[in-house]
Order: sequence, then C-alpha cells, then structure tokens
Amino acid sequence: METFIQVFGEGEHLDVLQMSSRGIVMFLIALILIRISGRRSFGVRTPLDNIIVISLGAIMSRAVVGASPYIPVMVCCFVIVLLHRLIGWLIANSKPFGRFIEGEKILLFEDGLFIKENMKKALVCQEDLMQGVRKSALTEDMDKIEKVYMERNGEISAIKK
Repeated sequence: METFIQVFGEGEHLDVLQMSSRGIVMFLIALILIRISGRRSFGVRTPLDNIIVISLGAIMSRAVVGASPYIPVMVCCFVIVLLHRLIGWLIANSKPFGRFIEGEKILLFEDGLFIKENMKKALVCQEDLMQGVRKSALTEDMDKIEKVYMERNGEISAIKK
C-alpha cells in the first residue's frame, strides 16, 4: 500500500511522478470510456456529444490533479458515458426524441434563392453558407446546387442538381 501511495499519491499535493502516474491511468480509462461510449462521441459532434466530451475532460482532470477522490470520479465518468449511450440509443430509435435533443436540419438555399429568414435562424451569413458549399460540393457555382442545409450537427451541406 505504501508503494501505491508513493506512485499515485493522495490528496492535492502530488509530485510529478504521482500526477504523471494518474495521467497514464486516466488515459487508459479514457480509452475504455471512448470504446464504451462509441464512435458517436468523437465523430458526430452534435451539441450533446460536445457536452459529453467537455464534461468528461473536466471531471477526469479532477482525478489527475487530486482535486477529487479517484474512485468517485471514475464512477461519475462511467455514469456519464452510460447516460450518453442511452441518449444516443433514444435518438437513434425515436425521431421525436432526436428532434427534441438535436433539433432539425434547416433549409438555407433552394431553387436558386438564399432563404434569408432561415439563415438568420441558423445564425449564418451568405459567406458562411458559401464556405459550406465549397467544402461539401466542391464548387462555388450556385447554379449547380439544388439545396443547402444547416445540418443538426451545425455543418453546412449542399446537394448538387
């Protein structure tokens, strides 16, 4: 037990070895949490996914620096990841729940016209929309574009004619 305390420390007064040891363990636990949470957490990047990533980072850092007891921090992280999986499952299996949590896509351009009202609602200007078109459709020629959407994750996507 004495060796364990020397390597991992206790409380907030940790030396470099102790904090590094905790960081290594937290890194390994984070990998496990990512596998449990699924690809959605770090791939889709909806507001929900960003909340999970920020929360886990903030909570896990408390264990590394000794600001909170290690085991309760780990349990909290696992609970958050399981909650994320549950919400992700509900989003995938219930359109109304998905709309409530993540919103709807917003039509920004159609039939050669920018839909100003929807652009204001999405908080984008014409240049933001054009950037999304260049990125997703690889063109600046709006005559080649049928529709442009602000997706639920905040990305702008274009559908070619």
